[in-house]
Amino acid sequence: MTELKFALSIEEAADYTGIGRNTLRNLVEWEKLPILRVGRKILIRRERLDEFLILNEGKDLRDRHAVKAVKGTMKNE
Repeated sequence: MTELKFALSIEEAADYTGIGRNTLRNLVEWEKLPILRVGRKILIRRERLDEFLILNEGKDLRDRHAVKAVKGTMKNE
């Protein structure tokens, strides 16, 4: 069902990417991934997640300084 969603929860993003939930939470805390908060729930746009994976291919995602951040702005802004 996640293939139809525009944004994914941390758990769904972990299933989608194979990245652990704790690592994803760290990436959000380090402001490497732009998010949308709905109450306590965190949503990550699938498009931004795909950009992040391409940008950080071959990097150790547990190394805060090695990981490049994806900006949260729209392409046509």
